[in-house]
Amino acid sequence: MIPLSHDEKNPLYQQIYDHIRIEIMDGKIPQGEKLPSTRFLSSHLQVSRSTVELAYEQLVSEGYIEAQPYRGYYVSDVSDLLDLKENSQQPKEEEPKRAKNRMLETHIDFSPFAVDLEHFAFNAWRKVNKNLLSTDNADLLTAGDGAGEPEFREEICNYLYQSRGVICEPSQIIVGAGNEYLLMLLSQILGADRRVAMESPTYVQAYETFLNLGYQVCAVEMDAQGISMEQLRSEQADIAYVMPSHQFPMGTVMPMKRRMELLKWAAEDENRYLIEDDHDSEFRYKGKPIPSLQGSDQNEKVIYLGTFSKSIAPAVRVSYLVLPKKLVKVYTEKCGFYASTVPKIQQMTICNFMKEGYFERHLNRMRSSYKKKHDFLMDEIKKRKWIRKVYGDNAGLHVIAEIESHFSDEELTKLAQGIGIRIYPISEYYIDKNKVPEYPAILLGYGGLTEKEIEQGFRELDKIMLFF
Repeated sequence: MIPLSHDEKNPLYQQIYDHIRIEIMDGKIPQGEKLPSTRFLSSHLQVSRSTVELAYEQLVSEGYIEAQPYRGYYVSDVSDLLDLKENSQQPKEEEPKRAKNRMLETHIDFSPFAVDLEHFAFNAWRKVNKNLLSTDNADLLTAGDGAGEPEFREEICNYLYQSRGVICEPSQIIVGAGNEYLLMLLSQILGADRRVAMESPTYVQAYETFLNLGYQVCAVEMDAQGISMEQLRSEQADIAYVMPSHQFPMGTVMPMKRRMELLKWAAEDENRYLIEDDHDSEFRYKGKPIPSLQGSDQNEKVIYLGTFSKSIAPAVRVSYLVLPKKLVKVYTEKCGFYASTVPKIQQMTICNFMKEGYFERHLNRMRSSYKKKHDFLMDEIKKRKWIRKVYGDNAGLHVIAEIESHFSDEELTKLAQGIGIRIYPISEYYIDKNKVPEYPAILLGYGGLTEKEIEQGFRELDKIMLFF
């Protein structure tokens, strides 16, 4: 329990920061430990969420903790800081503690969000950037169109039609800095008094974003074909957030019949919409690419959400919405005065990267690289008797492995962290924790790993999985 005093001169966020910092420095909260979510801690301490966020941001900026996308806040390696403290207080006695901290360092991270940066088209990216800046183009330094540069939106429009079967005009596309910003924008277009149905398990960051925006969120279970239509109809939702082409984290591909059922559900009520998050659609290693749900929509009910974070790089925080035509007018009225959150120079770099054919070649190269890693990972999985089943293979950048163990997936994750391997428990992605499956399951990402690291990672995992 963190003792807080409302009478102190120190603000509440400073008191929270001080308490956690001291606990970390004293070793009471070890490296790799996950901190409570900002929502939970604010409720537990009965303070505003922004107060906890300020404390966490201060800890992040000073290196005590790190924010991991989609997962939360974790204690960083503070051994250097501990060394300073130990040198001044206990020079030799604390060596075992430092050794323990080193043991907890992550050597191999099976992150489902990591990408292969070694094969990134640096030369092409550099060339595009150089050409863009070769003349004194002052226009690149202006604010630009709030919805995104027209030339860039036209390029996105062409790409989406050719690769995903999305039917739209450039005027329907809104460019923004990340999915979270665009979901915030969407809440202003649609209004926050909405009930959103989400597949469970799901993309946790979207779930947290919807909660922060004031939406009611209901968890809908999945079957072999995707979101359960029977439960969706019983939830009285007016928005359904779905990932039909490659559901995260399960990897389910929604068949055409279920897609038609979803579109029919949306068309039954004027206020209903589908948000199609086209997660990982670029990377498919078997069969033809699955067209978007938006391309089958005849009633302007699908809001399409896409990003360049995985197709190019995570640092490229550029996402885009494709709005139904009837919502474009609402966007203009309510949000048309907003400035763009993506610098014009970044938009035009990606635009020219696409226009000059580099993007398509880059995707082809990455598909080839990821397929090799995928196949290598699957070969390693086949050698492991402790893996019962595999889900979500042949697409995306991760698979789900169901484990033969009496330990929970969270316990297995902690055991793996103890030997320097990071894996991701499926239970973290369930909205309703009572629905977590009987057998533990973990996400094994391979996008950011080499074949050697994948092989080494499995050898290390054998040490715990074969005995626990």
